[in-house]
Amino acid sequence: MILAAGWVLPIGSPPIRDGRVAVEGGRVMWVGAAGQADMPAGPVRDLGRGVLLPGLVNAHCHIELSYLRGKAPASGGFVPWIESVVAARGTVTEADMHAASEAAIEGLARHGTVAVADVSNTLAHVDALRASGLRAVVLHEVLGWDPAAADAIVEGALARIAGVAASGPVSIRLAAHAPHSVSPRLLARLVQLGGPAAIHLAESPDEVAFLREGNGAWGAFLDRRGLGHVLFDPPGLSPVAYADAAGALHSGLIAAHCVQAGGADRALLAARGVHVVLCPRSNANLGVGMAPLPQLLEAGVNVCVGTDSLASVDTLDVLDDVVALHRGFPAVPATTLLRMATWNGARALGFAELGAIAPGMAAALAYAPSAAAVPDPEAFVVSGNARLRPVAV
Repeated sequence: MILAAGWVLPIGSPPIRDGRVAVEGGRVMWVGAAGQADMPAGPVRDLGRGVLLPGLVNAHCHIELSYLRGKAPASGGFVPWIESVVAARGTVTEADMHAASEAAIEGLARHGTVAVADVSNTLAHVDALRASGLRAVVLHEVLGWDPAAADAIVEGALARIAGVAASGPVSIRLAAHAPHSVSPRLLARLVQLGGPAAIHLAESPDEVAFLREGNGAWGAFLDRRGLGHVLFDPPGLSPVAYADAAGALHSGLIAAHCVQAGGADRALLAARGVHVVLCPRSNANLGVGMAPLPQLLEAGVNVCVGTDSLASVDTLDVLDDVVALHRGFPAVPATTLLRMATWNGARALGFAELGAIAPGMAAALAYAPSAAAVPDPEAFVVSGNARLRPVAV
């Protein structure tokens, strides 16, 4: 079958006007322009005047928290939002949580997402992910500030992973929540096991203040949670430097947010081969700032895009976050933003067959329809006027 579109965005090469993509057995066999002599024969399916591109990769998402949509007001700031999430967790049934997760997974696919890094505390919806056809890395997240509980937390997490059948396009990896919510002992246990696969890092000023001084809004939150007795000697380091000193920064680590990453932090993230995932809508809603995208790129960090959860944003549509980044950093080329949401995310998750349209790659594609001819396909996709849909092949 030959897919035809007004434009094809291969990602790894320049846009192709009046593009054609030959697909066979779920794989891309050929990419080029209409009329090329080497275009293979076959029936042509004309998608229209819009833009055909690789399906998006959501590199940081909390599907499990979808039941919290509208239940955790973000306007009060980071720590009050965390408290509202904690309070709301006990108000829903397991059946309702699973139903909300199923609906969220369906929404991901409907908006042109083909792969997701999904942070989960319970692993209760792995079955739904496996049935969806999405490629997924499930990041089983642990947290706990009391060092006395560290061993039991890790053993419980490993037992849950062993009890869940992950196969095919779904894998499960152990992750840490954040430097300020995972005790030094618990973080050390994760490092002993090969290092956390993912972590929330340098997300808020409250996290920075706690690691530098041991107090502030996060210290008060721990007091209210009955953890004020836990002794903590603040290292006086940035969250990135603290994680590195603990041995938690490693090649392949997926670090979400990095809003508070300074110049030395950015150089360290690049040197360690850490993948950084930006979630600009969530960051804006929680009032924690905007990640320094141009500086992260300049440092050589592999930057990806994620949505975070429906507890802090209205949709799990990765394109909405791409648009937010475009509006926040108009000087960053659209080409770069689209690469972040496709190829870069696929690299971070380890899906070598995704993120580009090229011979041998998976035909996991998305299409942005347009009623009129599109003069600049990349600008159109990031403009806020485009909507993606999956392409069945």
